Amino acid sequence: MSTLCAMLLCGRMFGADAAPNIVVFLADDLGWGDLACYGHPIIKTPNLDKFAAQGVRLTQCYSASGVCSPSRSAILTGRTPYRNGVFNWIPEGSEVHLRRSEITAPRLLKERGYTTCHVGKWHLNGLFNDPRQPQPNDHGYDWWLATQNNAAPSHAQPTNFVRNGKRVGKVDEYSAPFVAGEAITWLREKRDKTKPFFLAVWTHEPHYPIAAAPQFTAQYPQLTDSVQREHHANVTQMDHAFGQLMRALDELKLADSTFVMFTADNGPEGDGVKTPGRGSTGGLRARKRAVYEGGIRVPGIVRWPGHAKAGATSAVPVMGVDIFATVCALAKVPVPADRVIDGGSLLPALEGKPVERARPLYWRCSIAPGEFKTAMRIGDWKIVADEPLTKFQLFNIAQDEREQKDMAGEQADKLSEMKAALKKLNTEIEAEGPDWWRKAAQPAPKVKGKKAAPKK
Repeated sequence: MSTLCAMLLCGRMFGADAAPNIVVFLADDLGWGDLACYGHPIIKTPNLDKFAAQGVRLTQCYSASGVCSPSRSAILTGRTPYRNGVFNWIPEGSEVHLRRSEITAPRLLKERGYTTCHVGKWHLNGLFNDPRQPQPNDHGYDWWLATQNNAAPSHAQPTNFVRNGKRVGKVDEYSAPFVAGEAITWLREKRDKTKPFFLAVWTHEPHYPIAAAPQFTAQYPQLTDSVQREHHANVTQMDHAFGQLMRALDELKLADSTFVMFTADNGPEGDGVKTPGRGSTGGLRARKRAVYEGGIRVPGIVRWPGHAKAGATSAVPVMGVDIFATVCALAKVPVPADRVIDGGSLLPALEGKPVERARPLYWRCSIAPGEFKTAMRIGDWKIVADEPLTKFQLFNIAQDEREQKDMAGEQADKLSEMKAALKKLNTEIEAEGPDWWRKAAQPAPKVKGKKAAPKK
């Protein structure tokens, strides 16, 4: 088809204002403070720093969970994880999966005339590449390259990628550059160029077990701690892959017509000091798996030439669950009216305006350390609770983003208001979603003469 014919076809499909291309780039276990443009004093992220200077840096951007699979399910559906069924990280072989009954962004956009692609980590089913559970193509992707969970055995020459249902085998590359390379190949050679595109690029970096190419570890000669050096190099490796993709958009003359969002699925792994996982929360409380800020606040950067002001920042709270409604707004697709959509379009936040959403920001992570596993934020106030909703903490995030002062004892009226709202929302969510989480919460059966199997 000629270029002119393609333009005319696109005009008929989308009207005078052609729908933008959309890229959602998701890092894994990347802390809020892990990028140079978010204040990290050591880690080198030149490509993301440049990208932030071209777009809007979101300083109160949240993942939908403190752990990976639920965050990913919320991005695709706009629905909080316990509602859409993916309540926790999904072990290989688990019955838990993103159900066919959920309506995903790529599925809606494909119906609208987009061509769609997913590359990188999937982690939305237990039976990966198995017809007994839906795979990326069942959720609306024309082309996909993925792993069930982590790159294995590490980010160096992984062997567990599957492309469109067929195993790839060992690849002669590190994970993030390989994933970005697949995306670039799809953009150049595989996509239907008569259509706008939706591209999800979900890297494994810097999730453990990690490996970084020598060219990136060599950038940190001053670090004597090999674990720290490998982690920081791994973030730089991810940044390099992101830069490759952005350069490809430039070379293909697609940058000006493409909305790109970069974010992460949850906070950093480990203790940040001794254990594997040397990511930074930027001083926020707690880390991955927690519902405190350090477990759920993540980098968020949006570039949309001609619409998002270059070099701007926005402190408006946004969340991974908002990406679905944002994508729908960009593609001029109505959000489904037959189900609760928890998120709202984050486009107003790019101009410093509040996001309109029907439900408050809500988090729940049953494997969070300690008692407090549930949280909700309305305005500047955030309530944190145990799962039975019997113990509570209250924080004013605008005044205390590090959550150091529990205001529950001083703000009785606000605490009562927030408790009532949380209990109402929690009951609604539990009533709608599948009860996999109830089964997971049950203790392992005792076998005579043997100890019960430990929980993971």
